[in-house]
Amino acid sequence: MTATPASGPSTNRPSGAEAMVRLLSRQGVTHIFGLCGDTSLPFYDALARLDHGMRHVLARDERSAAYMADAFARVTGRVGVCEGPSGGGATYILPGVVEANESSVPLLAITTDIATSSRGRFTLTELDQKALFRPLTKWNAVIERAAMLPDLLRRAFAEMTSGRPGAAHLAFPYDVQREPVDETALWIDPATLQVPSRRIAPDAAAIEAAAAALSAAAHPILICGGGVVIAGAEAELTRLAERLGAPVATTISGQGSIADTHPLALGVVGSNGGTPETRSVVDAADLVLFVGCRAGSVTTERWRHPAPGVRILHIDADPAVLGACYPTETGILGDAKLALAALADAVDPRPKPLANGSAQTVAAAKRRKFAAFDALAASDERPIRPERVVATLNRLLPEDAVLVCDPGTPCPYFSAFFRWRVTGRHFISNRAHGALGYALPAVAGAQIGRPQAKCVAVMGDGSFAMACGEMETLLRHRLPVTLVVLSNASFGWIKAGQRTGFASRFYSVDFGRTDHARVAEAFGLKAWRVEDPAALEPALKAALAADGPTLVDILVQPLEEARAPVSEWIA
Repeated sequence: MTATPASGPSTNRPSGAEAMVRLLSRQGVTHIFGLCGDTSLPFYDALARLDHGMRHVLARDERSAAYMADAFARVTGRVGVCEGPSGGGATYILPGVVEANESSVPLLAITTDIATSSRGRFTLTELDQKALFRPLTKWNAVIERAAMLPDLLRRAFAEMTSGRPGAAHLAFPYDVQREPVDETALWIDPATLQVPSRRIAPDAAAIEAAAAALSAAAHPILICGGGVVIAGAEAELTRLAERLGAPVATTISGQGSIADTHPLALGVVGSNGGTPETRSVVDAADLVLFVGCRAGSVTTERWRHPAPGVRILHIDADPAVLGACYPTETGILGDAKLALAALADAVDPRPKPLANGSAQTVAAAKRRKFAAFDALAASDERPIRPERVVATLNRLLPEDAVLVCDPGTPCPYFSAFFRWRVTGRHFISNRAHGALGYALPAVAGAQIGRPQAKCVAVMGDGSFAMACGEMETLLRHRLPVTLVVLSNASFGWIKAGQRTGFASRFYSVDFGRTDHARVAEAFGLKAWRVEDPAALEPALKAALAADGPTLVDILVQPLEEARAPVSEWIA
């Protein structure tokens, strides 16, 4: 690996800030999402002076910057980079960092810091950044001297892109930004330019054992998490499923592993987005293969579906996942693409797999599921049913669109009922920690990362209020995104939980209704407010076709009154 020619002013001893800029550029970074601060001045000056080809996207909040970088990484398959200053900047950026890390998203957070010589002297914004970020990242370091910077940045990219991808953090003190760095140290490892950077091949004996179990099973099912899309293993998954004639279910993060139009594609399972119809297919299986999926509480409805005692096989790039939640007959440590390809070669193919009972079972389950949905989606009731919003966007959005959904009302409805006709990352939701306020900034990162796609964010009004300042960012960058606000004047998820589990003792979950369209117009967006179901499609169609960012504010049925696909409420 050799260094590429230096960019910017010619010098044998670039500063730490200049070295950071040059190395990020050489790592293939095209965008940096962040917010300025006193401790970042040398870094910003280097970004301003050097010819590096990167674009800095100024966010209005460090949390938003991290969410933008997260979604950018998800749609591009490259590391997303965010930055912020010391003190409050470092603490504000944390929610986006932990979400990316737990969602296996490669994200680099750079937080500048007070000078190393000022530590322990009650310096403004001083805190122990390494301790702060340690439990929230895959890897984390403080650049104590400028000479350490190249090695630490290379290590960060290696950690973020190998094995199970995740987040890394580098603290960048003010004086270190000004110290000199040896020019010859500014080289990068080309393998870490993409994710995954180094694929782990599965053990041959584990493949043989899993193939034998799959071939012998009468009713196997594959349950896929986000690891399939991260690994780019969609084709290998489809080939294995077709050879076995096995249904394929996904988690919310696993959507895009298989096209929803495929005859073996069951859809989302679990307590959020799953339905009794999809659950019944899981319960009928005599063997479950988890692929790139942690088999956690949501996917398995607290480890009840599949039920204990069912034979379990598991593929994952993280050894800690294998056998953590279920007794596992065969655990395959390895990259999902390589493991699925090896299994597809090793299993005994079944005769006419797409005409067997599994395909008929999947089709019947989907017919029952969508019969109930379609009836509600056609309703002319007021407030507008969430099902009608899902169905309308399903008709209007092109197949290569990107849909970013906040938790709360949007996530279960769109996970359960939006039908993707293509594979790959087209659906994004922050499922690891489920913080509100994600979709609005995240859709900016998605649009920047995939500029040819139509990107849409769907959020509740609670989420909108947490991030509405980023509408100025959307307008400043002329991003042609559409924001859809499902307005019910409450924190609906919690209110629905109070109805179901606490005898409808609603407490501190309701707030005043805001005219979100007027707020958006004040920021300079084109906006529509919809109360009449008949006006929904014309408004969405106009918003999707307009230049620049748009917003559609829809008065929808309160979540505690709706029939959301959330198992604890259905029960």
